[in-house]
Amino acid sequence: MIKANISGRLDENILDFDENEAIKTIKKILKVVNKVCNVKGKHYISYLFVNNQEIHEINKNYRNIDRPTDVISFAMIDNDDNYHKKTGPFPEELGDVFISYEKIVEQAKEYNHSKKREFAFLVTHGVLHLLGYDHLQADEEEEMTSLQEQILNKVKILRS
Repeated sequence: MIKANISGRLDENILDFDENEAIKTIKKILKVVNKVCNVKGKHYISYLFVNNQEIHEINKNYRNIDRPTDVISFAMIDNDDNYHKKTGPFPEELGDVFISYEKIVEQAKEYNHSKKREFAFLVTHGVLHLLGYDHLQADEEEEMTSLQEQILNKVKILRS
């Protein structure tokens, strides 16, 4: 079972839902992720909500990409012979997911769906990265996209 630690800015005036709703949404998503991805044992993930300037600095410093992004995941274990991506065994501490709350607002408008939908998508996207999923190759992207949709459909956070 994956549990979340949450920090950063989740302002109801920005996101149209409060921190309690955000926490409930994250818990629902992680419950479905546990089932869909067959995650066993106790695991923890940290979600950190930051602004575009902060995520820009993280993106620049760690990925050499000089622009803000929506979500960045840092897995506790990335390259270890005893760690099998997607099947585990997963470490107790999965890692950190940084999400730009400003990008939630921007992308919800751009994709014409709710801020809650964009929030849930980025939360899901981040945890899947920590579980070893990626989207660099076409087949990986198809698998990850399919999983994201499956998870969001199960928690009933649909595209509008």
